[in-house]
Amino acid sequence: QVQLVESGGGLALAGGSLTLSCAASGRTLSTTGMGWFRRAPGKEREFVSAINWSGVHTYYADSVKGRFAISRDNAKNMIYLQMNSLKPDDTAVYFCAGGLAPRAIFPPTAPYGYNYWGQGTQVTVSS
Repeated sequence: QVQLVESGGGLALAGGSLTLSCAASGRTLSTTGMGWFRRAPGKEREFVSAINWSGVHTYYADSVKGRFAISRDNAKNMIYLQMNSLKPDDTAVYFCAGGLAPRAIFPPTAPYGYNYWGQGTQVTVSS
């Protein structure tokens, strides 16, 4: 049974930074793509960022490009999301996703190809 556990969420001021972590347990996900999605109050879940199994390829939503950075440590079975220049619009529950096969029919930006999801961590940005 694979479990993904997010941490690092909390309250930040606009312009501040937070780093989210996602720890995978149960099996290694080092050969699969992983990503971050978020759901703001009253809105649908949306893609934030993704990273391929090797870390060579990364993907970002336009709304976070240049401010957020995704990375992974396969030895530790973890991924991270460094969030800088935070805005109130970044307020949401952030979910870690994993298990995207290298040749999945769905792109990394879509949630459908991910087999595993964390419970989410709340990020609140105040102005």
